[in-house]
Amino acid sequence: MTATAVHGVDSGASGAFAQAGMRIAGHDVDTTHGPILYLDDVSVSFDGFKALNKLCLTIDDGELRCIIGPNGAGKTTMMDVITGRTRPDAGTVFFGQAIDLAQMTEAEIAHAGIGRKFQKPTVFEQHSVFENLELAMKADKRVRTTLRARLGSAELDRIAETLLLIQLRDQVDRQAGLLSHGQKQWLEIGMLLMQEPRLLLLDEPVAGMTDEETVRTAELCESLAGRHSVVVVEHDMDFIARIARTVTVLHEGSVLAEGPMDAVQADPRVIEVYLGR
Repeated sequence: MTATAVHGVDSGASGAFAQAGMRIAGHDVDTTHGPILYLDDVSVSFDGFKALNKLCLTIDDGELRCIIGPNGAGKTTMMDVITGRTRPDAGTVFFGQAIDLAQMTEAEIAHAGIGRKFQKPTVFEQHSVFENLELAMKADKRVRTTLRARLGSAELDRIAETLLLIQLRDQVDRQAGLLSHGQKQWLEIGMLLMQEPRLLLLDEPVAGMTDEETVRTAELCESLAGRHSVVVVEHDMDFIARIARTVTVLHEGSVLAEGPMDAVQADPRVIEVYLGR
């Protein structure tokens, strides 16, 4: 079946996809106690500079958490630790109750169900939107398997679900390099979703977007919460205010404040080190 066949999914099927929700992998992640991610007393130093200083953070299963803070607060290092790019000097990092991320490689962490989107979108620009999603699908990527691969109905359904979710159904056959900046960001999120993550880390997802694209990205983030756990790191405070449920403020590698957006915005410490600048 071709990309056009997926593009032509009827409205009844679309409704079924929306009601069924995205398929979620990582069912072996133990969240019986609620949280899906634990960082406890995590410290990281670079040439004497403490990027993280006994950072403690807990993300609940299905939660949408916003992380803000000034440059140098430790936001990127925190995501590097979660995804295995940086090893903590001290502390523990657990995915669910039993998966020790500090002992795993980046590839193992991604396979366990953690996906990360960097600020600059990375897509296969010479391939269509459909082909990008197909290439990102969890599968045996060895050449022989790929050459023999034929997408079944389940795989086509997953691509169709993702196209609807990221609102690129009408762009399915378009070359990714011709998409707008915002559309490329959505496509990359869609590519992550094809990996069936339980936890999504989104680094400045609305940087460089138009106002309309920012609104659509807020809707996308809100739609992902519940079916996935989502951590959004962003500087755009209007965007954060639109999607925020719980906001964590980092400063000098530790949590400075945490709570609802209104409470965080009114916190004198947050105003002094971040919002007042």
